[in-house]
Amino acid sequence: MPALTQLVVADDRVTWERLGFAVAPDGICRLGAVAVRLAGAGAARGILSWSLEGDPGAIDGLAAAADEPPPGQPVAHPNGARGLDHVVVATPDVARTFAALAAAGLELRRVREAGSAERPLRQGFYRIGEALLEVVGPPEPAGDGPAAFWGLVVVVDDLDALAARLGPHLGRPRAAVQAGRRIATLRRPAGSSVALAFMTPRNS
Repeated sequence: MPALTQLVVADDRVTWERLGFAVAPDGICRLGAVAVRLAGAGAARGILSWSLEGDPGAIDGLAAAADEPPPGQPVAHPNGARGLDHVVVATPDVARTFAALAAAGLELRRVREAGSAERPLRQGFYRIGEALLEVVGPPEPAGDGPAAFWGLVVVVDDLDALAARLGPHLGRPRAAVQAGRRIATLRRPAGSSVALAFMTPRNS
């Protein structure tokens, strides 16, 4: 199945370095096997595109990156980041996005009902190499708009140390949906245009 190799993000390197990420001079931040290409802050925001092995092209509005990621190895990050846990995609039509991902060669591993009685949500999970892809949307179609990248969850060695490092820019660590793990969300004043969260490793 196609593995994620690159994400293109509309942030600048200074912002990510302030968050404790190591960024190469070419603007590449390596998180495990994934190259996060920092395209610079501008009119666009968030995750702009991705690269999957085999280049399946755009998938239900999720743009494919124009360039392949440069070769490189994982690096050590001052904030303790060790890789991506998952990429989150939002869609108004879960069934349509599931079908588009299946046509691109991705296998739906699990479906979870979430949200609340007032705002039910359906989540679908895919393995895309080292990371997971989480697709989330209403159980029934709520429009014909495209799917869109929403955010990233990064695995860090020590969430409490990161919370001390980032101070008020990081929300309070709390229990994650995954048993035995904790998560904390980056707050908007931290400067990143991407919705970012940090999570403890599995089995920790």
